[in-house]
Amino acid sequence: MAQKAQNGHAVDHMEADEKNGDFRPTEYVEDPALDRRITRKCDLHILPWIFALWLLAFIDRSNIGNARIDGLEDELKLTGNMFNVALTVFYILYVLLDIPSNWLLKYVGGGEVLAYLGHGACEGGMFGGIILYLSMFYKRHNLMFRLGIFYCAAPLSGAFGGLLATGLSQINYHGYNGWPWIFFIEGTITIIVAAVAFFFLPNTPGSASFLTEDERWIAAHRLHLDMQGATSSEKVEEEEFSWSAVRFALLNVNTILMSSNFFLILIPIYSYSLFLPSIIEGLGYSDISAQLFTVPPNFLAFLVVIIVSFISDKIKMRGPLIVLGLSVAAIGYIMQLASNTGGVRYAGTFFIAAGAFPCSPLILAWLSNNLAPHYVRATGVGFQVAIGNCGAFVATFTYLSSDAPNYTTGHSINLGAICLTLIGVVANMLYIRWENTAREAGKREYRLQQEGGELGYRHPRFRYTM
Repeated sequence: MAQKAQNGHAVDHMEADEKNGDFRPTEYVEDPALDRRITRKCDLHILPWIFALWLLAFIDRSNIGNARIDGLEDELKLTGNMFNVALTVFYILYVLLDIPSNWLLKYVGGGEVLAYLGHGACEGGMFGGIILYLSMFYKRHNLMFRLGIFYCAAPLSGAFGGLLATGLSQINYHGYNGWPWIFFIEGTITIIVAAVAFFFLPNTPGSASFLTEDERWIAAHRLHLDMQGATSSEKVEEEEFSWSAVRFALLNVNTILMSSNFFLILIPIYSYSLFLPSIIEGLGYSDISAQLFTVPPNFLAFLVVIIVSFISDKIKMRGPLIVLGLSVAAIGYIMQLASNTGGVRYAGTFFIAAGAFPCSPLILAWLSNNLAPHYVRATGVGFQVAIGNCGAFVATFTYLSSDAPNYTTGHSINLGAICLTLIGVVANMLYIRWENTAREAGKREYRLQQEGGELGYRHPRFRYTM
Protein backbone atom coordinates (compact mmCIF):
# COMPACT_ATOMS: atom_id res chain seq x y z
CA MET A 1 0.00 0.00 0.00
CA ALA A 2 1.45 3.35 -1.01
CA GLN A 3 0.97 6.50 0.99
CA LYS A 4 2.38 9.97 0.54
CA ALA A 5 4.47 11.58 3.24
CA GLN A 6 2.35 13.47 5.76
CA ASN A 7 3.29 16.20 8.23
CA GLY A 8 6.80 16.33 6.88
CA HIS A 9 7.45 12.63 7.56
CA ALA A 10 10.08 11.10 5.30
CA VAL A 11 7.90 8.13 4.34
CA ASP A 12 7.48 6.82 0.79
CA HIS A 13 5.73 3.52 1.44
CA MET A 14 3.79 1.88 4.25
CA GLU A 15 3.21 -1.80 4.82
CA ALA A 16 1.09 -3.74 7.29
CA ASP A 17 2.82 -5.37 10.24
CA GLU A 18 1.85 -9.05 10.10
CA LYS A 19 1.28 -9.32 13.85
CA ASN A 20 -0.84 -6.32 14.68
CA GLY A 21 -1.96 -4.81 11.38
CA ASP A 22 -0.18 -1.48 12.01
CA PHE A 23 1.17 0.36 9.00
CA ARG A 24 4.86 1.20 9.13
CA PRO A 25 7.23 2.96 6.70
CA THR A 26 9.38 0.66 4.57
CA GLU A 27 11.59 3.19 2.82
CA TYR A 28 13.44 6.10 4.41
CA VAL A 29 13.99 9.27 2.41
CA GLU A 30 15.96 11.93 4.21
CA ASP A 31 13.90 14.94 5.29
CA PRO A 32 16.06 17.63 6.94
CA ALA A 33 13.08 19.22 8.74
CA LEU A 34 11.95 15.90 10.17
CA ASP A 35 15.52 14.99 11.06
CA ARG A 36 15.89 18.22 13.02
CA ARG A 37 12.58 17.65 14.78
CA ILE A 38 13.59 14.18 15.95
CA THR A 39 16.99 15.45 17.05
CA ARG A 40 15.37 18.31 18.95
CA LYS A 41 13.02 15.93 20.75
CA CYS A 42 15.96 13.73 21.74
CA ASP A 43 17.79 16.80 22.99
CA LEU A 44 14.88 17.89 25.18
CA HIS A 45 14.09 14.47 26.66
CA ILE A 46 17.56 12.91 27.00
CA LEU A 47 20.28 15.55 27.43
CA PRO A 48 18.95 17.18 30.64
CA TRP A 49 18.98 13.82 32.45
CA ILE A 50 22.38 12.84 31.10
CA PHE A 51 23.76 16.24 32.07
CA ALA A 52 22.36 16.00 35.61
CA LEU A 53 23.64 12.44 36.14
CA TRP A 54 27.14 13.29 34.93
CA LEU A 55 27.25 16.52 36.92
CA LEU A 56 26.42 14.63 40.11
CA ALA A 57 28.72 11.74 39.25
CA PHE A 58 31.66 14.10 38.75
CA ILE A 59 30.85 16.03 41.91
CA ASP A 60 30.81 12.74 43.82
CA ARG A 61 34.12 11.78 42.23
CA SER A 62 35.99 15.01 42.93
CA ASN A 63 34.45 16.21 46.20
CA ILE A 64 37.15 14.43 48.16
CA GLY A 65 39.49 17.18 46.95
CA ASN A 66 37.20 19.77 48.56
CA ALA A 67 36.87 17.70 51.72
CA ARG A 68 40.64 17.41 51.96
CA ILE A 69 41.24 21.10 52.53
CA ASP A 70 38.25 21.23 54.90
CA GLY A 71 39.88 18.86 57.36
CA LEU A 72 39.39 15.29 56.06
CA GLU A 73 43.10 14.55 55.88
CA ASP A 74 43.83 15.86 59.38
CA GLU A 75 40.79 14.36 61.10
CA LEU A 76 41.32 10.89 59.60
CA LYS A 77 45.06 11.16 60.31
CA LEU A 78 46.05 10.47 56.72
CA THR A 79 49.80 10.88 56.66
CA GLY A 80 52.33 10.59 53.87
CA ASN A 81 50.73 9.23 50.71
CA MET A 82 47.67 7.71 52.41
CA PHE A 83 45.32 10.26 50.82
CA ASN A 84 46.68 9.41 47.36
CA VAL A 85 46.25 5.68 48.02
CA ALA A 86 42.62 6.31 48.97
CA LEU A 87 42.07 8.04 45.63
CA THR A 88 43.67 5.12 43.78
CA VAL A 89 41.44 2.51 45.41
CA PHE A 90 38.39 4.49 44.33
CA TYR A 91 39.24 4.03 40.63
CA ILE A 92 39.76 0.25 40.56
CA LEU A 93 36.11 -0.54 39.76
CA TYR A 94 36.02 2.31 37.26
CA VAL A 95 38.48 0.36 35.13
CA LEU A 96 37.06 -3.13 35.66
CA LEU A 97 33.45 -2.26 34.79
CA ASP A 98 33.87 -0.21 31.61
CA ILE A 99 33.72 -2.90 28.90
CA PRO A 100 31.18 -5.34 30.47
CA SER A 101 28.84 -2.47 31.36
CA ASN A 102 28.77 -1.40 27.70
CA TRP A 103 27.86 -4.94 26.63
CA LEU A 104 25.10 -4.90 29.24
CA LEU A 105 23.65 -1.58 28.13
CA LYS A 106 21.66 -2.88 25.12
CA TYR A 107 20.33 -6.00 26.86
CA VAL A 108 19.16 -4.31 30.05
CA GLY A 109 18.30 -0.99 28.43
CA GLY A 110 20.26 2.24 28.32
CA GLY A 111 17.78 4.22 30.41
CA GLU A 112 17.84 1.76 33.28
CA VAL A 113 21.58 1.09 33.23
CA LEU A 114 22.65 4.74 33.16
CA ALA A 115 20.37 5.65 36.04
CA TYR A 116 21.61 2.71 38.10
CA LEU A 117 25.22 3.47 37.25
CA GLY A 118 24.76 6.80 38.99
CA HIS A 119 25.14 4.96 42.31
CA GLY A 120 28.37 4.29 44.15
CA ALA A 121 31.01 2.04 42.66
CA CYS A 122 28.88 1.28 39.60
CA GLU A 123 29.61 4.77 38.27
CA GLY A 124 32.58 3.01 36.71
CA GLY A 125 30.59 2.12 33.59
CA MET A 126 28.78 5.41 33.31
CA PHE A 127 31.29 7.38 31.22
CA GLY A 128 31.58 4.91 28.35
CA GLY A 129 27.90 4.01 28.72
CA ILE A 130 26.82 7.57 28.02
CA ILE A 131 28.99 7.76 24.90
CA LEU A 132 27.50 4.52 23.59
CA TYR A 133 23.98 5.49 24.63
CA LEU A 134 24.07 8.83 22.82
CA SER A 135 25.49 7.17 19.68
CA MET A 136 22.27 5.10 19.58
CA PHE A 137 20.20 8.29 19.16
CA TYR A 138 22.39 10.72 17.18
CA LYS A 139 24.13 10.61 13.82
CA ARG A 140 27.93 10.62 13.80
CA HIS A 141 28.40 14.32 13.17
CA ASN A 142 25.61 15.42 15.48
CA LEU A 143 27.20 13.48 18.33
CA MET A 144 30.06 15.75 19.39
CA PHE A 145 27.91 18.70 20.42
CA ARG A 146 25.70 16.40 22.53
CA LEU A 147 28.78 14.85 24.14
CA GLY A 148 30.00 18.36 24.84
CA ILE A 149 26.70 19.28 26.49
CA PHE A 150 26.89 16.29 28.81
CA TYR A 151 30.63 16.52 29.43
CA CYS A 152 30.64 20.23 30.24
CA ALA A 153 29.00 19.11 33.47
CA ALA A 154 32.48 17.95 34.54
CA PRO A 155 34.10 21.41 34.75
CA LEU A 156 30.79 22.86 35.95
CA SER A 157 30.92 20.36 38.82
CA GLY A 158 34.23 21.93 39.81
CA ALA A 159 32.61 25.37 39.93
CA PHE A 160 29.34 24.27 41.51
CA GLY A 161 31.04 21.72 43.76
CA GLY A 162 33.40 24.36 45.13
CA LEU A 163 30.51 26.66 46.03
CA LEU A 164 28.47 23.80 47.51
CA ALA A 165 31.41 22.48 49.51
CA THR A 166 32.04 25.96 50.92
CA GLY A 167 28.54 26.03 52.37
CA LEU A 168 28.33 22.40 53.48
CA SER A 169 31.67 22.58 55.26
CA GLN A 170 30.15 25.11 57.67
CA ILE A 171 27.58 22.60 59.03
CA ASN A 172 28.22 21.27 62.52
CA TYR A 173 25.52 18.85 63.65
CA HIS A 174 25.32 15.71 65.79
CA GLY A 175 29.08 15.32 66.03
CA TYR A 176 29.67 15.60 62.29
CA ASN A 177 31.57 18.79 61.66
CA GLY A 178 32.34 20.25 58.26
CA TRP A 179 33.65 17.89 55.60
CA PRO A 180 31.39 14.79 56.25
CA TRP A 181 28.38 16.85 55.18
CA ILE A 182 29.90 17.27 51.74
CA PHE A 183 29.49 13.52 51.23
CA PHE A 184 26.16 13.21 53.06
CA ILE A 185 24.29 15.87 51.11
CA GLU A 186 25.87 15.40 47.69
CA GLY A 187 25.47 11.61 47.87
CA THR A 188 21.80 11.91 48.81
CA ILE A 189 21.09 14.23 45.88
CA THR A 190 22.78 11.79 43.47
CA ILE A 191 20.68 8.84 44.64
CA ILE A 192 17.41 10.78 44.31
CA VAL A 193 18.14 12.13 40.81
CA ALA A 194 19.34 8.74 39.52
CA ALA A 195 16.20 7.05 40.84
CA VAL A 196 13.95 9.57 39.06
CA ALA A 197 15.96 9.35 35.80
CA PHE A 198 15.29 5.60 35.78
CA PHE A 199 11.68 6.31 34.80
CA PHE A 200 12.35 8.96 32.13
CA LEU A 201 15.33 7.84 30.02
CA PRO A 202 14.38 5.68 26.99
CA ASN A 203 16.45 2.60 26.20
CA THR A 204 16.63 2.91 22.39
CA PRO A 205 15.02 5.10 19.69
CA GLY A 206 12.45 2.33 19.14
CA SER A 207 11.25 2.62 22.75
CA ALA A 208 11.24 6.43 23.04
CA SER A 209 7.71 7.38 24.11
CA PHE A 210 8.29 11.05 23.25
CA LEU A 211 8.53 10.13 19.54
CA THR A 212 5.58 9.18 17.34
CA GLU A 213 5.55 5.70 15.81
CA ASP A 214 6.81 7.00 12.46
CA GLU A 215 9.48 9.09 14.18
CA ARG A 216 10.73 6.06 16.13
CA TRP A 217 11.10 4.13 12.89
CA ILE A 218 12.90 6.99 11.18
CA ALA A 219 15.14 7.67 14.20
CA ALA A 220 16.47 4.12 13.94
CA HIS A 221 16.79 4.01 10.14
CA ARG A 222 18.57 7.34 9.78
CA LEU A 223 21.37 5.94 11.95
CA HIS A 224 21.55 2.88 9.71
CA LEU A 225 22.14 5.09 6.66
CA ASP A 226 24.63 7.21 8.59
CA MET A 227 26.81 4.11 9.09
CA GLN A 228 27.74 4.13 5.36
CA GLY A 229 27.35 0.38 4.89
CA ALA A 230 29.01 -0.55 8.18
CA THR A 231 26.04 -2.67 9.28
CA SER A 232 23.24 -4.61 7.63
CA SER A 233 21.01 -4.38 10.72
CA GLU A 234 18.52 -1.55 10.37
CA LYS A 235 17.96 -1.21 14.13
CA VAL A 236 20.39 -1.45 17.02
CA GLU A 237 17.97 -3.88 18.70
CA GLU A 238 18.57 -6.33 15.84
CA GLU A 239 22.32 -6.55 16.30
CA GLU A 240 23.68 -9.60 18.12
CA PHE A 241 26.79 -9.88 20.26
CA SER A 242 29.73 -11.78 18.75
CA TRP A 243 33.34 -12.26 19.76
CA SER A 244 34.39 -11.24 16.25
CA ALA A 245 33.01 -7.77 17.05
CA VAL A 246 35.25 -7.69 20.12
CA ARG A 247 38.25 -8.70 18.02
CA PHE A 248 37.53 -6.08 15.33
CA ALA A 249 37.17 -3.39 18.01
CA LEU A 250 40.39 -4.16 19.85
CA LEU A 251 42.50 -4.62 16.71
CA ASN A 252 41.45 -1.30 15.19
CA VAL A 253 44.35 1.13 14.93
CA ASN A 254 42.09 3.98 16.04
CA THR A 255 41.10 2.07 19.18
CA ILE A 256 44.73 1.48 20.14
CA LEU A 257 45.91 5.03 19.45
CA MET A 258 42.89 6.84 20.86
CA SER A 259 42.82 4.69 24.00
CA SER A 260 46.48 5.47 24.63
CA ASN A 261 45.86 9.15 24.00
CA PHE A 262 42.82 9.15 26.28
CA PHE A 263 44.94 7.62 29.04
CA LEU A 264 47.39 10.51 28.71
CA ILE A 265 44.67 13.17 28.47
CA LEU A 266 42.96 12.00 31.65
CA ILE A 267 46.12 12.38 33.72
CA PRO A 268 45.94 16.22 33.72
CA ILE A 269 42.11 16.25 33.78
CA TYR A 270 41.81 13.97 36.82
CA SER A 271 44.70 15.57 38.66
CA TYR A 272 43.20 19.00 37.99
CA SER A 273 39.78 17.93 39.27
CA LEU A 274 41.16 16.23 42.37
CA PHE A 275 43.90 18.65 43.35
CA LEU A 276 42.87 22.13 42.10
CA PRO A 277 41.79 23.19 45.63
CA SER A 278 45.17 22.06 46.96
CA ILE A 279 47.04 23.80 44.13
CA ILE A 280 45.23 27.07 44.79
CA GLU A 281 45.72 26.71 48.54
CA GLY A 282 49.44 26.37 47.76
CA LEU A 283 49.33 29.85 46.23
CA GLY A 284 48.69 31.22 49.72
CA TYR A 285 44.89 31.32 49.95
CA SER A 286 42.87 30.19 52.97
CA ASP A 287 40.61 27.12 52.90
CA ILE A 288 37.41 28.99 52.04
CA SER A 289 39.14 31.29 49.54
CA ALA A 290 40.77 28.29 47.85
CA GLN A 291 37.34 26.66 47.46
CA LEU A 292 35.86 29.80 45.92
CA PHE A 293 38.84 30.40 43.62
CA THR A 294 38.23 27.01 41.97
CA VAL A 295 34.98 28.37 40.51
CA PRO A 296 36.19 30.80 37.76
CA PRO A 297 38.60 28.47 35.87
CA ASN A 298 36.10 25.62 36.00
CA PHE A 299 33.31 27.84 34.71
CA LEU A 300 35.54 28.95 31.82
CA ALA A 301 36.14 25.29 30.97
CA PHE A 302 32.37 24.73 31.01
CA LEU A 303 31.89 27.44 28.36
CA VAL A 304 34.83 26.31 26.23
CA VAL A 305 33.64 22.68 26.13
CA ILE A 306 30.27 23.79 24.72
CA ILE A 307 31.82 26.13 22.14
CA VAL A 308 34.45 23.64 20.95
CA SER A 309 31.88 20.84 20.74
CA PHE A 310 29.62 22.97 18.56
CA ILE A 311 32.50 23.92 16.26
CA SER A 312 33.68 20.31 16.04
CA ASP A 313 30.35 19.07 14.69
CA LYS A 314 30.13 21.99 12.26
CA ILE A 315 33.54 21.31 10.71
CA LYS A 316 33.22 17.51 11.24
CA MET A 317 36.69 17.27 12.75
CA ARG A 318 38.05 16.16 16.11
CA GLY A 319 41.84 15.74 15.86
CA PRO A 320 42.84 19.32 14.94
CA LEU A 321 40.78 20.72 17.83
CA ILE A 322 42.44 18.28 20.25
CA VAL A 323 45.84 19.53 19.09
CA LEU A 324 44.72 23.12 19.72
CA GLY A 325 43.34 22.30 23.17
CA LEU A 326 46.46 20.43 24.26
CA SER A 327 48.62 23.34 23.14
CA VAL A 328 46.60 25.75 25.30
CA ALA A 329 46.82 23.41 28.30
CA ALA A 330 50.58 23.10 27.82
CA ILE A 331 50.87 26.89 28.10
CA GLY A 332 49.06 26.71 31.43
CA TYR A 333 51.47 24.16 32.88
CA ILE A 334 54.46 26.13 31.59
CA MET A 335 53.07 29.15 33.49
CA GLN A 336 52.89 27.00 36.64
CA LEU A 337 56.48 25.86 36.29
CA ALA A 338 58.13 29.04 35.00
CA SER A 339 56.64 31.63 37.37
CA ASN A 340 56.89 32.25 41.09
CA THR A 341 54.10 34.83 41.00
CA GLY A 342 50.78 33.68 42.46
CA GLY A 343 48.73 35.69 39.97
CA VAL A 344 50.50 34.22 36.93
CA ARG A 345 50.20 30.68 38.28
CA TYR A 346 46.51 31.18 39.04
CA ALA A 347 46.03 32.50 35.49
CA GLY A 348 47.69 29.28 34.32
CA THR A 349 44.84 27.25 35.83
CA PHE A 350 42.48 28.95 33.37
CA PHE A 351 44.63 27.85 30.42
CA ILE A 352 44.78 24.28 31.75
CA ALA A 353 41.02 24.07 32.27
CA ALA A 354 40.12 25.65 28.91
CA GLY A 355 42.61 23.52 27.01
CA ALA A 356 42.37 20.11 28.65
CA PHE A 357 38.67 19.61 29.37
CA PRO A 358 37.42 19.83 25.73
CA CYS A 359 39.95 17.15 24.71
CA SER A 360 38.19 14.42 26.66
CA PRO A 361 34.81 14.49 24.87
CA LEU A 362 36.57 15.18 21.57
CA ILE A 363 38.64 12.01 21.68
CA LEU A 364 35.68 9.96 22.91
CA ALA A 365 33.49 11.17 20.04
CA TRP A 366 36.40 10.62 17.66
CA LEU A 367 36.63 6.91 18.42
CA SER A 368 32.86 6.47 18.57
CA ASN A 369 32.60 8.01 15.09
CA ASN A 370 35.19 5.61 13.73
CA LEU A 371 33.80 2.31 15.03
CA ALA A 372 30.72 0.43 13.81
CA PRO A 373 28.41 -1.43 14.24
CA HIS A 374 26.98 -1.34 17.79
CA TYR A 375 28.96 -4.05 19.57
CA VAL A 376 32.22 -3.05 17.91
CA ARG A 377 31.60 0.48 19.14
CA ALA A 378 30.50 -0.76 22.57
CA THR A 379 33.69 -2.76 23.02
CA GLY A 380 36.01 -0.13 21.59
CA VAL A 381 34.58 2.75 23.61
CA GLY A 382 34.49 0.59 26.74
CA PHE A 383 38.13 -0.34 26.19
CA GLN A 384 39.05 3.29 25.58
CA VAL A 385 37.42 4.44 28.80
CA ALA A 386 38.92 1.54 30.76
CA ILE A 387 42.43 2.34 29.54
CA GLY A 388 41.80 6.06 29.98
CA ASN A 389 40.65 5.64 33.56
CA CYS A 390 43.98 3.99 34.33
CA GLY A 391 45.29 7.52 34.00
CA ALA A 392 43.60 8.14 37.33
CA PHE A 393 46.15 5.85 38.98
CA VAL A 394 48.89 8.17 37.75
CA ALA A 395 46.89 11.33 38.48
CA THR A 396 46.26 10.41 42.13
CA PHE A 397 50.01 10.40 42.77
CA THR A 398 50.97 13.50 40.78
CA TYR A 399 50.44 15.99 43.60
CA LEU A 400 51.96 14.73 46.84
CA SER A 401 51.94 16.58 50.15
CA SER A 402 55.72 16.46 50.19
CA ASP A 403 55.79 18.48 46.97
CA ALA A 404 53.61 21.31 48.31
CA PRO A 405 53.17 24.22 47.83
CA ASN A 406 54.73 24.52 44.35
CA TYR A 407 53.93 20.97 43.15
CA THR A 408 56.71 21.09 40.57
CA THR A 409 56.70 17.32 40.05
CA GLY A 410 52.95 17.19 39.46
CA HIS A 411 52.97 20.02 36.93
CA SER A 412 55.93 18.43 35.11
CA ILE A 413 54.20 15.03 34.87
CA ASN A 414 51.08 16.64 33.41
CA LEU A 415 53.06 18.71 30.92
CA GLY A 416 54.88 15.55 29.81
CA ALA A 417 51.57 13.70 29.38
CA ILE A 418 50.25 16.53 27.19
CA CYS A 419 53.35 16.50 24.97
CA LEU A 420 53.09 12.72 24.47
CA THR A 421 49.40 13.09 23.63
CA LEU A 422 50.19 15.68 20.97
CA ILE A 423 52.51 13.19 19.28
CA GLY A 424 49.89 10.42 19.48
CA VAL A 425 47.07 12.57 18.09
CA VAL A 426 49.14 13.73 15.12
CA ALA A 427 50.09 10.09 14.39
CA ASN A 428 46.39 9.14 14.53
CA MET A 429 45.46 11.91 12.09
CA LEU A 430 48.14 10.78 9.64
CA TYR A 431 46.84 7.19 9.78
CA ILE A 432 43.24 8.31 9.15
CA ARG A 433 44.27 10.39 6.15
CA TRP A 434 46.22 7.44 4.72
CA GLU A 435 43.37 4.96 5.22
CA ASN A 436 40.63 7.25 3.87
CA THR A 437 42.77 7.97 0.79
CA ALA A 438 43.17 4.24 0.21
CA ARG A 439 39.40 3.69 0.40
CA GLU A 440 38.68 6.57 -1.96
CA ALA A 441 41.13 5.05 -4.44
CA GLY A 442 39.27 1.72 -4.33
CA LYS A 443 42.07 -0.18 -2.59
CA ARG A 444 39.70 -1.76 -0.04
CA GLU A 445 37.03 -2.97 -2.49
CA TYR A 446 38.43 -6.52 -2.34
CA ARG A 447 36.85 -6.88 1.10
CA LEU A 448 33.39 -7.01 -0.46
CA GLN A 449 34.27 -10.26 -2.28
CA GLN A 450 36.81 -11.89 0.03
CA GLU A 451 35.30 -11.31 3.46
CA GLY A 452 31.91 -12.56 4.66
CA GLY A 453 29.68 -11.22 7.42
CA GLU A 454 29.48 -7.68 8.73
CA LEU A 455 32.37 -5.51 7.57
CA GLY A 456 31.53 -2.74 10.01
CA TYR A 457 34.04 0.11 9.96
CA ARG A 458 36.08 -1.96 7.46
CA HIS A 459 33.50 -1.42 4.71
CA PRO A 460 35.07 0.37 1.70
CA ARG A 461 32.39 3.10 1.78
CA PHE A 462 32.90 3.85 5.47
CA ARG A 463 35.05 6.96 6.04
CA TYR A 464 36.94 7.69 9.22
CA THR A 465 36.33 11.08 10.85
CA MET A 466 39.42 13.24 11.04
